[in-house]
Amino acid sequence: MKTTLVVTVLNEKGGLARIMPQIEKEWCDQIIILDGHSTDGSTEWCRNQGYEIFIGEKDLWSGYRNLFNSGMVKGDIVITFSPDNNSIPEKIPYLIERMKQGYDMVIASRYLYPAKSADDSKITRIGNWILTQLVNVRSKFKYTDALVIYRAYRTELLKKVGLLDEPSKLQRKLMTMSGLFSFEPSLSVRLGNMKVAEIPADEPHAFREKRREHFIKHGAMLITQIVYENWLRK
Repeated sequence: MKTTLVVTVLNEKGGLARIMPQIEKEWCDQIIILDGHSTDGSTEWCRNQGYEIFIGEKDLWSGYRNLFNSGMVKGDIVITFSPDNNSIPEKIPYLIERMKQGYDMVIASRYLYPAKSADDSKITRIGNWILTQLVNVRSKFKYTDALVIYRAYRTELLKKVGLLDEPSKLQRKLMTMSGLFSFEPSLSVRLGNMKVAEIPADEPHAFREKRREHFIKHGAMLITQIVYENWLRK
């Protein structure tokens, strides 16, 4: 069972230089840098380090979709990872080990005891809880963290659950509404009735100010996405 680590990057040169050396080569069979058109030298740094690079789109949904449809991903398991210090590298082997136990998806949860998030504000913590409960309404698995990027899942399932299909009109609209529109909430909804697990994983402070968007706009985008996935998508 091979594993591909997908590192999502948008102007992360400082984080890449500090985080990537902490990832042991033997942990994963493939590492791909999914770059959303960085302008700070991130792409050049990754190229100089010998990493495989896929230039995606600025919205993560399109970036993921185009990457997986390209045939570049060779792993049976994919781990999505952020190099801004929010994803702890040492949890990678734990995610892989749980996946090898037969799970369809394993999430590195910021809210599963005893994990803690140092990067949360009161507003984002409450918002994440509310949105996760909305995901849980129709999910057999009761998530503690349905939105986090740091997770492992079986690559074959993306096509099976329709995440590699052309986006709907509503999804295209959400992409223009927020550049943070991504797979994670939809993946949580669509795999919530399969074999899912979580492991606790602390979320340290990001190395730099996070790319936060307007709370109301981003929250409205996520609510719309989850409602669509739970009740409107055919």
